[in-house]
Parts: sequence; C-alpha cells; structure tokens
Amino acid sequence: MTLTAWVNGRFLPLDEATVHIEDRGFQFADGVYEVIACFGGTFLDLDAHLDRLLRSCENIAINMPVPLHELKTLIEQTYRHNPFEDAMIYVQITRGAAPRSHLAQRELTPTMVITSRELPMPSAESISDGVSAITLDDMRWKRCDIKSIALLASVIGKQEAAFRGADETFWLDEQQHVLEGCATNCFAAIRGALVTHPLDHQVLGGITRNMVLRIARAHDITVEERPWKLTETGLTECMMSSTTNAIMPVCHINGENIGTGKPGPMAIQLRGWMLDEFEKLKKTS
Repeated sequence: MTLTAWVNGRFLPLDEATVHIEDRGFQFADGVYEVIACFGGTFLDLDAHLDRLLRSCENIAINMPVPLHELKTLIEQTYRHNPFEDAMIYVQITRGAAPRSHLAQRELTPTMVITSRELPMPSAESISDGVSAITLDDMRWKRCDIKSIALLASVIGKQEAAFRGADETFWLDEQQHVLEGCATNCFAAIRGALVTHPLDHQVLGGITRNMVLRIARAHDITVEERPWKLTETGLTECMMSSTTNAIMPVCHINGENIGTGKPGPMAIQLRGWMLDEFEKLKKTS
C-alpha cells in the first residue's frame, strides 16, 4: 500500500517524503504539531485543533506557512490521498532549515508536513478491563501548554511504563498532584464529580479533554477543574483521554487497584456518549 504525504508544497509517496538534514525540527525539536481524528471523512473538532496549532506557533514565534483556511484544505486533500475511512491526520510545523545555530535566522521558511494513517483503536480487552498506569515526578519543561515536538520526556515515561507492564505514565508535580499523561489528559471520579487538573503551563489543553468536559456537563455530571491527588478520599475511578483513546478507564496505578479494579460507571457512560458522537460524525459525512 502506497501512502501519500504533503511536504512543503507537494504531495509525495511517503517513502520519498523527506526534509532537510538541517531542519530545526531535527536539530533542535524547534517545532509544533497536531493530531486530528477523521471519521468517514468528517474531522473531529478541526477548528479547535487548528486554533491550538496557531497558538503553539505564535508562542514560539513561528509564522504559519499558510493561512488556516488553506491548511484545512490541505488536510482534507491529504485525507483523500490515502485509503483509510477513519484516519489520524498528523500536522507538523518547524521553524525551517538553516545552518545549525541555537539562535535562528530571522526569515526562515517554515517546514510543514501532513500525513494520514489509519486511526488506531483501543483493543477490546483494554475497553472491557481498563488499562494501567504508573506515576513519575514531572521532569518536563515548563511550557506544556505548547504542543511541542520536543517529546523526549514523554518517550522516557512511555518506556518506563512499558518496562513496568503499564500502558501510560502520569506526571506528578512537587505536591503529588496528578497533571497529565505522556500522551493523555487525566481525570478522576471523586465523590461523584469528574475532576481534572486546570489548564496552565503544566497541562496541555487537550481537544478530547474539552470534549469530555462538554459531554459530562451536558449529562449533568459535576465537573471540577482543580488540582487533585490519587490519595483523595472518595476517589473511585481514574480515566484518561486522547485522540486515539476517546476516554479510557485506568483501573490500576502503580500496581494498585483504583476503586474495584474494573472500569467504573462514569468512565463507561462517558465513553458511550463520546462514541455516539463519533457515529453521528460518520453519518454526516
């Protein structure tokens, strides 16, 4: 199967899609990205993803290579160039290519790459039994609100989780509050409320996170955006959200059961409501 990527103005076979060896994304991780789900040709929260991409570029002073309406067209074209009904679109923008120097030249041409892959789905076992996580003290940089391609800490966290037989790592701040995962936002059910850390420099404003909170409020679940700990009285469930997971119950953390050790009612309800929305998207495409 030949896949197609968009690279700096051209559609190319994926195996021929390359960028310059001195691209600052490769040399310095000087870039940002977005991952967008597409269900049967309809993109999930595309405008929100593009708005966040623009904010990330602005926060590190990279000029958008094209206006957002043109980028939307390129994303749609990339989807159509590849054979997947349900797809995961990846957009990466770097500052561009230049001789290696920490101080970037002022007028670089940004590099932009768009790819499309089949949307990965959680296994039936993960959905029925939930997944497991570990915790680590947060060792990331202090601007996690920027969706940076500098993901080495997340790679280390994922590797440590796998080494310990878990699926995800949750980062803890100095007071042991749960912040977010390597590639997920985190939630807890505490005394009947859905609790998640507020958005700040320690937490990325996940598009799926926003969807979870919107759906919870629409179904009269109390939402609390505040710091929280795994040791809180009344904590009965944990869960995580991402583009590829929707929402997923997390039933074991650091080898200990959360609640009953099985997916809880809040996670099951939220996942069902989210999947209903995904099906509606397919029907409108």
